[in-house]
Amino acid sequence: MNTDVAIAGVGMHPWGKWGRSFVTYGVHAARAALADAGVDWQDVGLIVGGETVRNGYGGYVAGATFAQALGWNGAKVATSYAACATGAQALDTARSRILAGQTDVALVVGADTTPKGFLAPNAGERWDDPDWLRFRLMGMTNPGYFALYARRRMDLYGATQADFAAVKVKNAKHGLSNPNARYRKEVSAEDVLNSAVVSDPLHLLDICATSDGGAAVLLTSLDYARKHGIADPVRIKAISTVTPVFPQTVMDMPNFSTDSSAVVPAQDRTFKESLGDAAYAEAGIGPEDVSVAEVYDLSTALELDWIEDLSLCKRGEAEHLLRAGDTTIGGRIPVNPSGGLACFGEAVPAQALAQVCELTWQLRGQAEGRQVEGARIGITANQGLFGHGSSVIVAR
Repeated sequence: MNTDVAIAGVGMHPWGKWGRSFVTYGVHAARAALADAGVDWQDVGLIVGGETVRNGYGGYVAGATFAQALGWNGAKVATSYAACATGAQALDTARSRILAGQTDVALVVGADTTPKGFLAPNAGERWDDPDWLRFRLMGMTNPGYFALYARRRMDLYGATQADFAAVKVKNAKHGLSNPNARYRKEVSAEDVLNSAVVSDPLHLLDICATSDGGAAVLLTSLDYARKHGIADPVRIKAISTVTPVFPQTVMDMPNFSTDSSAVVPAQDRTFKESLGDAAYAEAGIGPEDVSVAEVYDLSTALELDWIEDLSLCKRGEAEHLLRAGDTTIGGRIPVNPSGGLACFGEAVPAQALAQVCELTWQLRGQAEGRQVEGARIGITANQGLFGHGSSVIVAR
């Protein structure tokens, strides 16, 4: 059974700190995706909005919010929230409706307006909320976790602060020609290592910012694409949203402990590794088939983790790929040719969609100034909170 759907159009609103409503960014991205596909808004039968929890009521019902802003057309709506995996879960909802025959055209939109500084839980006391507990009782901000993961790489695999800085240097260079990136400036290793230490061993330039921005993806059935002259579209081959299997012996943010393996043995694959495994299995390919990857570089060290989690190299070898130039455009497996979150910053509901936008442009040969030559298959990775994440595979 063919479970492919067509990516008919993609669009983005540039990342930055614009000080406007998230709706503005989402509508801009949605209209760009419709124009890219040459599809009229009236043809859209479903709109799925990526929820943003910091912008009041309109953010909690993002599907209806975007539908109203684009002009009521009677489309069905859905809203997804999965932290940084929001966009991928929204895509999965849209894809499922298309494959079920409930609609031929689905528009997926994610956008955010972020507060200044590092992300934190909403106000109020919530004693059953691990996210609130880690901030309020332990002072455990996101960069604290990033630093623990970085220190783990250093202890296990010999990673250095210079390696982490090299990831930033690479991504900054990739993002120079990306018109949607917020930061478009070359960075040297010295710039990274001389920036303030946020959480040892990570410096300020090792950690992504928070940003405003939006992204949209227009999905259609293959029949609709063919009938409307959308020839040889990029296709979604797999969307993985699997959850962990007990026990988890590697800490997963926002938890601050791990499961014991004294009685039940540890799994062969970690949770993050299982995300990529499930995507490869659904797509019927292996990591050796991947041309380009967009991964979740909340910190420079996390990019190295994700390269291994997606089996693009063996465990402990990511630094070797980096040092050899294999993860740079022109290398064996370019990672984050968009510039990644290092150049964009976090706009949470839009992030996973932005990765799919970038891979679509790459596979079409439209990533001017950052093109991965001959790209045919791309993979993404994102982590959500509370034991979930996502990986999307696209191909042409």
